[in-house]
Amino acid sequence: MRVRAALATAVLTVLLPLGSAVPAAAAPHPAPDRGVLLTVSGSGNTWIRGVVLHCPPGPGDRHPDALGACAALDAADGDFDALAGDPHPCTYQDEPVTVTAEGVRQGGAVDWRHTFSSACLMDAVTGPVFRF
Repeated sequence: MRVRAALATAVLTVLLPLGSAVPAAAAPHPAPDRGVLLTVSGSGNTWIRGVVLHCPPGPGDRHPDALGACAALDAADGDFDALAGDPHPCTYQDEPVTVTAEGVRQGGAVDWRHTFSSACLMDAVTGPVFRF
């Protein structure tokens, strides 16, 4: 019995340091901010345009009001449904436009889509974000 106890102690003494040398699982890294692809398309995808928005904007960014779009998203805590927009009157039009936002912003995935009855209403609800 003493031999087994001594053997078990010897094995644990040798293996315990080895087990503690194994690194802990690395914490997951947030996804790199590669920007958000914003698109606007007409009814039935008869036309489409898009631009990548980086916040903060960098050299070579193509969004015409990237600072305004980033400020609007910051004020809404990144929630596209909570954008303050730029409220203004619109005539009744039935020319739907669909907007999308897909990518990574501040380390979090973005996947958002909404259809508005007109481009005017889209602009009133989303402000500078989809003005390109």
